[in-house]
Amino acid sequence: MSILEIVERVASKIAPGRTPFFTEAHVIKALEEVEAQGQVGRIKLSKELGLGEGTTRTLIKHFKKENLIIISKSGIELSEKGKRLFSSLRAEMSKEVEIPPSSLTVGTFNVAVLVRNVGSAVKYGLEQRDAAIATGANGATTLIFRDNRLTMPSVTEDVFKNTPAIRDTLLSKLQPKENDVIIIGSAEDKRLAEFGAKMAAFELLKSRGR
Repeated sequence: MSILEIVERVASKIAPGRTPFFTEAHVIKALEEVEAQGQVGRIKLSKELGLGEGTTRTLIKHFKKENLIIISKSGIELSEKGKRLFSSLRAEMSKEVEIPPSSLTVGTFNVAVLVRNVGSAVKYGLEQRDAAIATGANGATTLIFRDNRLTMPSVTEDVFKNTPAIRDTLLSKLQPKENDVIIIGSAEDKRLAEFGAKMAAFELLKSRGR
C-alpha cells in the first residue's frame, strides 16, 4: 500500500462511523507534529491542528488502526511503520516555508511546500487552487521548476519580475530540482494557508499516476 493510500485511509471514515471532520492535510500535519516533537500529548496535538479534542481522538484512533503510532502515558509517538511513512512522505513533500504576501498570492498568510517530480502532472494550476479552497484557504499558486527557473503554468513572462526576493527565498529554502513543483497556499489564517498548500500538494501527488 502506497503512502498516499495510507494517508487517505486515515482521513476516511471507519465504517460504520461518521465521516471525520479532518482531511488528508490534517493527517500530514499530525505526522509532522508527532515526528518533530518525538512525543506529543492529545491536547497539544489538538491545538496544533486546530481541531476539537473529540475530533483529535478520532484521528488518533485512525492512526492507531493503521499501526502508525504508539500511545503511552508520556504521549503519542510514531511507530516504526509511522516513521517509515513519514520518511516516504518527506521524500515526496517538503516541510512548509512561510513567505510574505505579494502579487503572486491571494492572502495575508502564504505558506509554500515543494512537491518532488510532479511538474508533468500540472495542467493550469486550477486543480491545486480548488484543492486549497476546499480546505478553507483563499487559493493556491502553482510554480514549476524547469530549465533552472520557476514559472507559472501557461505563463511565459517572468512572474518574479517585481518580487525577486520571494523567488530567492523559495529557491534557497526549498531548493527545487527539475520538474519539481512549489505550491503556495494563501489564506487569512496561517494554519489554513498551510493546510491549503498541503492539500493541494497531496492531490497533485495523487494525480501524478493518472
